Formats: sequence, C-alpha cells, structure tokens
Amino acid sequence: MADAKAAMAAIGRVTRKLRRRDAFEVDAHRPAIEALNRPFAAQALEWKEKAEKYELELQHLYKAHSRSSEQLVTLIEELKALKALLKEKEALIPTLQSELGQTSEENLQLKQSLEEKTQALELLIQEHQAAKAELEQALAKLKGVENENTQLVERLMQAKMVEAEKLNEANAMYEEMVLKLKAAGLGAGGMQHHAEQEADGIIRRSEAGYIDIIETPIPSAPRITIRAHEGGCGSIIFQNNTDMLISGGQDQTVKIWSAHTGSLSSTLQGCLGSVNDLAVTNDNKFVIAACSSNKLFVWEANGGRPRHTLTGHTKSVSSVDASWVKSLVIASSSSDRTIKIWDLQTGFCKSTIMSASNPNSLVFIHGDTICSGHRNGSLQFHDIRTGKSSATTVGAHTDVTSVCVSRSKTYVLSSGRENVHKLFDVRMPTVLVEDSGTLRAPGNRVIGSWGRPCISPDEKCIAAGSSDGSVYIWPKPKDEKDAPQPLAILEGHHSLPVVSSAWSGYGPLATADKNHIHIWA
Repeated sequence: MADAKAAMAAIGRVTRKLRRRDAFEVDAHRPAIEALNRPFAAQALEWKEKAEKYELELQHLYKAHSRSSEQLVTLIEELKALKALLKEKEALIPTLQSELGQTSEENLQLKQSLEEKTQALELLIQEHQAAKAELEQALAKLKGVENENTQLVERLMQAKMVEAEKLNEANAMYEEMVLKLKAAGLGAGGMQHHAEQEADGIIRRSEAGYIDIIETPIPSAPRITIRAHEGGCGSIIFQNNTDMLISGGQDQTVKIWSAHTGSLSSTLQGCLGSVNDLAVTNDNKFVIAACSSNKLFVWEANGGRPRHTLTGHTKSVSSVDASWVKSLVIASSSSDRTIKIWDLQTGFCKSTIMSASNPNSLVFIHGDTICSGHRNGSLQFHDIRTGKSSATTVGAHTDVTSVCVSRSKTYVLSSGRENVHKLFDVRMPTVLVEDSGTLRAPGNRVIGSWGRPCISPDEKCIAAGSSDGSVYIWPKPKDEKDAPQPLAILEGHHSLPVVSSAWSGYGPLATADKNHIHIWA
C-alpha cells in the first residue's frame, strides 16, 4: 500500500512537471506561431522594404568600391614615380661618393694650409711683440728726454721767475724803505742810500741803520665803526701798502673806505649775488669780487669802472686771490670742485684744476703756486703754469674753512671746523710743508665757511673772529709743539659773529660782522 501511494505521488509530480514544461514551450513558440499565422501579403511588403534597403546599401558599396579603386590607381602611379625617383637617387650615389672623396682631399689640403698660415701668423705676432717692445723702449726714452727737457725748461723758467720775484721784492722793499726813511726824517741822500742797501741785502738786522717793518701794536678798542652794507658784510680786505679798506656784502656792492677817517671813497656797482670773498691785484689797479651767482666781477679801483665779468664756475664762488708777482693773474675756487686761473688782460679762464673735494679757500704763495684748503680737511698745492696739483698734501683739519698767507709768503694760516687754527711753513711747498704751531682757545668758535682770520704785517700776531662776536689775538707759535694762549680777547664790541678780519700793512686791524666793520686802535 505504501509503495502504491509512493508511486502515485511520483506519477503526480511527473505529471505536474510535464504540464509546466508544456506551458513554457507554448509561450516560447508563441511569436513564431503568430508570425506563421499572419497573412502572406504583409510578409511580402516587409521583404520588399528589406530588398530596397539592401539594394541601396549595395549601391553605396559600389560607389565606395569605385572610389577605392581610383585611390588605388593613384597610389600605384605614385609608387611607380617613387620607384623611378629612387632609381635616380641610387644612380647619383656613386657620383656623390666621388665628390665626397674629392671634398675630403680638399679639406685635408686646406687644413694643412691653415696650419702653415697659423705658424706664419705666430711668427708675425712674435715679431710684432718684439717691435712693440722696442717701440715702448723708444717711447720711454723719448718720454724721459721730454721730461728732462720739461724739467730743464721749468728750472729755467723758475730761475727767471725767482729773478723776477727778487727784482720785484727789491723794488717793493726800496719803495717801502723810502717811505720808512721819510717817516724817520732822514735826508734824501741818506734815505736813498739806506733804501738801496736794504734792497741789495747789505744791511742786516745787527747792523746800524737797519729799520724793521713797523711793529704791529696789539689792538685794544675800536677807533672807527662803519655801517657798511645793507643785509650784511661778507668780506673785507686792505689794498696793498695803503690804508684803504675794501668791503663786499649781501647788498651786491663793493665799497672802498679810508681806514684813517672811516669815510666812503667809492662804491663799485654791478655785482650779481652776495659777495663771498675779495681780492686786489698787487698793483692795486683792480678789485675782484667772488660772488654767490657763480661769477667773479672785476672793477678798476680808480674810477670804479667794471672791467670783466668772469664766468665759468657752475656753483657759488667761495674764494679769490690775486698773484703777488703777476698783476693780471688771479685764481678762484668754487663749490663745483674746481680751481680756475684767470687772465685779467683778456677776461678768459687760462686753466682749470679739478679737485676731489670742495676747495673752500685759496691763496697765492710762491709766485705761481697756490695753496687751497678743502672740505676733506687737506691743504693742497697747485702750479698755475702746468695746471696740475703737487703730490704734497697736508692733512690739516677735519674741514678747512679758510686759509691766508703771511706778508712774506712764508707762512699759511688755516682754520678748521674743529675750532683750531694752524700755522704752516710753506717755503718749500713741493718738498716739505712744516707744521709751525697750533692756536686754540676755549671760547673761540670758527664760523663755518665764512670766518676769515689774518696774520699781522710783522708776522708776530694772528687775529681770528669768533661766533660769539669776540676777536682773539694770538702770538705766532715758536714751533709745531707750541700752542700759545691769546695775547688779547677783544670782547663786547661785535654783537654778531665776526665773519672776516684783515690787517693793514700800516698797522690797523679791521674786523667785520654782519652789521658793522670795526677799525681798531
């Protein structure tokens, strides 16, 4: 029974599976059965459409095949042309190989020729160097001969200048001695005899009959006070061997005064800019003013007629001085770092000396030699004949504000911003400049680039103004180690800084501040 039931259950399962399979197959073949059941006309239309489509595609394929054929023909023709070109190139290869061989041979020949030419060039260079060395030796010898010739000419000129200076000094000494002996009351014969002996260097200080330069008295009080210039006085100077005082100021005028009476003698007009410094030629014929307008102005002292306007500096002219040997030669310094030498005969610049530092002040010392003081603190020496600076340079100060020279041209007095004045022996400026002493005082203050000290005519005293209005009088130092104390301090008279001082050859001292000039007794 159990087996029968199991068999029946298995038959039932198989029957169900067969039914499901049959249903699945019916569903799978349903589209085919439906397609078979369509009408034949519909299938024919569909096949026609497909046939037209395939025909159109076939036409396109034919066209593409035609184009491909044309391209293939073109490529075949190009291939034939390339093969022909290749054959031509292959035919050229032997020719080119032959030409390459010839070129290689020519290149080898050129290389050998180049080596030969290089060797020849080296020989020529050696010969040129030898010739150049010989030329340099010849030029060196020529330069040595020229230098010797120049030195001989300079020595000759210097000897002539020394002779001329001695002659000028003798003449000046003769005239001074005539005046002194007149003042001493000697007769005309004795006066001429003593003057000639003095000029010839016969009478010495130890001998009877010698008359020294009038000893300069120490000033004590102002004898004359002058209100010189509106706006301030910039510089003062005495004419040579006279008591005529020259002043220049910010009112663009230069005035000449009598130091004896204080009266105004003449006024020189036409100056442009403030007057920074003044000079007068050794014959007293011309007065020169250095101005802030970059120019120098020259007048005739007698009559006041303008003679020249000297142009050439590009900045303010700080200083001017006249040669004491050549009456028509002057020198000027400027903030444009140049020193110019001028000829008053023509009014033209003869030469220009360049400087690395601004020259604040300058003076003539030995005829054709100039001493200049510079912002870098040095004193430099220049020969106006050659327009060149000497190798001698003296480190005097931190900043040189002014320089002046003694009557005998033996000493140069320099002032510096460190409130120190120094005296130098400049008898041999191209060989040796000796320090002859230092001057200072606790209350003495140098006035920038404007303070102008001076040396007395007998060279025994030095006067310098101060920023507090005082005037200091020192004795001349004995040597470089000597630093003497002031002989006198003139106080209470100047109310403003003393900008300039000048000592007349006949004794009186003049000092100037912005408002007044004092001539001291």
